[in-house]
Amino acid sequence: MVTLVDFGSQTAHLISRRIRELGGICEIINSDNALEKIKKSQTDGIIFSGGPASVYEKDSPTIDKKIFELGIPILGICYGQQLMCHLLGGRVKPGEKKEYGPAELRVQVIGGSGQLTKDVPSRITVWMSHGDEVVKIPAGFKRYGITKTIPHAVIADEKRKIYGIQFHPEVVHTEYGMKFLENFLKICGMTPKKSEIDKKFVDSLIKDIADSLGNEKAICALSGGVDSSVAALLVHKAVGKSLISIYVDSGLMRQGETDTLREVFGKYYKMDIQIIDAKKEFLKALKGITDPEQKRKVIGKIFIEVFEKEAKEIKAKFLVQGTIYPDVIESAGTKHAQNIKSHHNVGGLPENMNLFLIEPLRNFYKDEVRIIGEILGLPKSITQRQPFPGPGLAVRIIGEVTAEKLKILRKADAIVQEGLKDIKLWQAFAVFTGIKTTGVRGDQRAYGETIAIRAIEAKDAMSANFAHLPYEVLEKISVRIVTEVPEVNRVVYDITTKPPATMEWE
Repeated sequence: MVTLVDFGSQTAHLISRRIRELGGICEIINSDNALEKIKKSQTDGIIFSGGPASVYEKDSPTIDKKIFELGIPILGICYGQQLMCHLLGGRVKPGEKKEYGPAELRVQVIGGSGQLTKDVPSRITVWMSHGDEVVKIPAGFKRYGITKTIPHAVIADEKRKIYGIQFHPEVVHTEYGMKFLENFLKICGMTPKKSEIDKKFVDSLIKDIADSLGNEKAICALSGGVDSSVAALLVHKAVGKSLISIYVDSGLMRQGETDTLREVFGKYYKMDIQIIDAKKEFLKALKGITDPEQKRKVIGKIFIEVFEKEAKEIKAKFLVQGTIYPDVIESAGTKHAQNIKSHHNVGGLPENMNLFLIEPLRNFYKDEVRIIGEILGLPKSITQRQPFPGPGLAVRIIGEVTAEKLKILRKADAIVQEGLKDIKLWQAFAVFTGIKTTGVRGDQRAYGETIAIRAIEAKDAMSANFAHLPYEVLEKISVRIVTEVPEVNRVVYDITTKPPATMEWE
């Protein structure tokens, strides 16, 4: 078992997942009284997570220095490395250059091979997300890796089995990230082995849901997306007709959503689905609102009001949602984490609800959810669907949401989807930027809208890179948008990674 001390990292749970994938067990604890908790545990290794704080700031999360005297191997990641060095006599300062995204790590062998870097090539790409850096390592430590800007990217005190890395090995964009974690498990005396989600695991998940709900009725918030679809089918297999799935047509959905949902769930799985037209209620509630957080909370409130009304009529006690872990962590799901944005099924929910939540996918990532869906027998048209935000197109419109803007964005987004249908991507969509620019149409001045295109390559939504799309493809999409959507006269392409950006614009 590995104990992960969480200092507020957006990827703390992702580290836990990677340990699980290597056949280990990972317990996540916060830094409060961590030493006493670890003393009482049977842990084989300790990992310090990253976090948004700076070690030299007042009230930044810390840990008792006696933890380094336990004789248990320790790996510090990002803030975890900085805290380790700060406590052991090293020095940390604000970086001359803040880094968010890829960097080249050069592995160095000084006085012998490092255990943490064993079987790692001399040059690899790693993923950075930090503003501070270690400028002096503590006594007893050696340097095993550098980047162009970070002189202590990998450090180790081999004698005490204490290790530190500035980058994030847990994200898929770090090459050999799993090798770093595998090497650490070996240092801890563990034997890593690959662990996968299988039918037995899914069957146990269904049994857990059945035990939780008993004979009670439940309603499910079904949107037609991957997460809500898998959650709905899991609960349907657990309780059958005791589940009623509700699709709220908010008017904020993509083209063809309602028809796809009817086809798959109503006909194929014979599930009880109620479709409620609430377009007017949503548009009315969103009138005049421009702040993205407020949009999310307003949308969440209306969804819950609709669900509570339906639940009262059928006497249901539970609300099933397709919340997945990235939703939780971006909504500040841990003590020291910062809120990035409220997801309407997490941070956007009203405090006083009359329904108990059932979130069977809360601890999973999107790629894991797809695997569960495939095991359940969902068609690829559902399991391979691109992620779509709960608040729908409302958070792809910068500024106030109106019927006219929704019409423009739907048309543009449909063109983006069609233009990229043969390219495998994590996500691709259009954004109504709310920026008007000057153009020319038929020798006449035009003052029209700007549409942004975002296309992303990722695996688990915790980190991402923009897709390097061929210019010819982008050109065809751009020409179609400005030709077929007369209100638009400019198209731009978003080339920002996550971090520092998020997947969506709002």
